[in-house]
Amino acid sequence: MATPSDSPVEEVVFEIEPSRVPKPVPVALEDLCRLTKFTRQEIRIMYRGFKTECPDGVVHEDCFKDIYSKFFPHGNSSLYAHYVFKAFDVNCNGAISFRDLLITLSTLLRGSVYERLRWTFKLYDINGDGCISRAELGEIVVAVHELMGRRAHQVEDDRKAREQIDRIFRKLDLNQDGVITIEEFMESCLKDDMITRSLQIFDA
Repeated sequence: MATPSDSPVEEVVFEIEPSRVPKPVPVALEDLCRLTKFTRQEIRIMYRGFKTECPDGVVHEDCFKDIYSKFFPHGNSSLYAHYVFKAFDVNCNGAISFRDLLITLSTLLRGSVYERLRWTFKLYDINGDGCISRAELGEIVVAVHELMGRRAHQVEDDRKAREQIDRIFRKLDLNQDGVITIEEFMESCLKDDMITRSLQIFDA
C-alpha cells in the first residue's frame, strides 16, 4: 500500500505559479505537457535546473538582466533584456514563473515559424497595443545595438540606426499608414527567406 510520500501526484506536480502567498500554486506535469511541446522527462530536467537557480520559484527582472549580461559581456544588455523579460512575462505580473518560461521556450524552440513570428511581434510591440510604431521599432534597434556594444565603437551609429529603422519600417508597413500590424508583420516576414531561415536556427 502506497504511503503519502509514494503518491504519484507528488512526483508530477510542480510549484511554479507565483501568487500573493509565499508558496507558488502547484501545476501538474500533465498540464505542462499539454501546454508545451516538451516531454515529461524534458520538463522534469528543466524544472530541477530552474529550482536550483530560482529557489523562490520565479525570476524577477533584475535577476533576468544579470543572467542576460553574462551572455553579452561586451555590450549593455539591460535595455534589450527588459523587453525580452516583458515578452517572457506571460501573466504580466513582473515575475517569470517556470510555467511562463516553459511556454515561451516551447514557442521559440519547438513552435512553428508562425508561432515564433507572433512572439517576435509581441517583443517589438512594446506598449501592447497590437501594432508596432516607428518609435517602438527604433527602441528595439537601439537596444540591439547597445546589446552588441556597437554604440561605444561606431561614431556614425545613430545615423546607421536611423537608416536601418527606416529601411525595416518601409519593408514591414505594407500599406504605409505609419504602423505595422500583426498581419503586415507576418506577411512580410514569411516572404523573407533570410528571416525564415534565422527563425529556424532555434530548431531543436
